Amino acid sequence: MNIPDKLLYTKDHEWVRIEGDIAFIGITDFAQGELGDIVYVEVETVGDTLEIEEVFGSVEAVKTVSDLFMPVGGDVLEVNEALESAPESLNADPYGDGWILKIRVTDISELEGLLSADAYKAEIGA
Repeated sequence: MNIPDKLLYTKDHEWVRIEGDIAFIGITDFAQGELGDIVYVEVETVGDTLEIEEVFGSVEAVKTVSDLFMPVGGDVLEVNEALESAPESLNADPYGDGWILKIRVTDISELEGLLSADAYKAEIGA
């Protein structure tokens, strides 16, 4: 299972990559594996300001639908539009082409509540 050290994680299986005050958000390799084949991604929050733990969209797999939760609060700058025609990118490359959301973080201190790679591995028993 791929759990990159350079990212931060949530107990809800989202990952966060920080670049200054910009954060890219996606779902973890563990999450995509549990969901199975992803067939649809719904995110309609561009331009919104969302709070930590607020639902920002959903991922639909063959067997289930799962809500996506904000790991940190911020202003939604961009949604990965490539997922509209290729949602399977979440399965194939969850940390690269499968990123879901790009935000401007409003409170950098919220990052302190996220898990390191080692803490996330312990959380999922990896």
